[in-house]
Amino acid sequence: MRDDEIGDILIGSLLDDSWLTLEQVAAACSVEPDWLILHIEEGLFPRVECLAGIWRFSSACLHRAQRMRQLERDFDAGPELAALVADLLEEVDDLRGQLRRVRPG
Repeated sequence: MRDDEIGDILIGSLLDDSWLTLEQVAAACSVEPDWLILHIEEGLFPRVECLAGIWRFSSACLHRAQRMRQLERDFDAGPELAALVADLLEEVDDLRGQLRRVRPG
């Protein structure tokens, strides 16, 4: 199974109250776990939790990691720039959702 297929499966079946491990997110993003750890240590994943030494990622964190990895790869962006762009894209997504709720159809 290809890494992008793994990501599709994880996204398609992940529930809001489910959590992914560091290894699962790394596989879905086609990166080594060290890539994620470095970004966590730099504070680029503000909503990641660590319980009893085990990192837990939400579906939002998975989506953020995939965006950041794509930005770093496609545009040779540094981690901080990729995180900033991911923040802005998340904000745009939130605003579009609010707009759809206010003006349905």
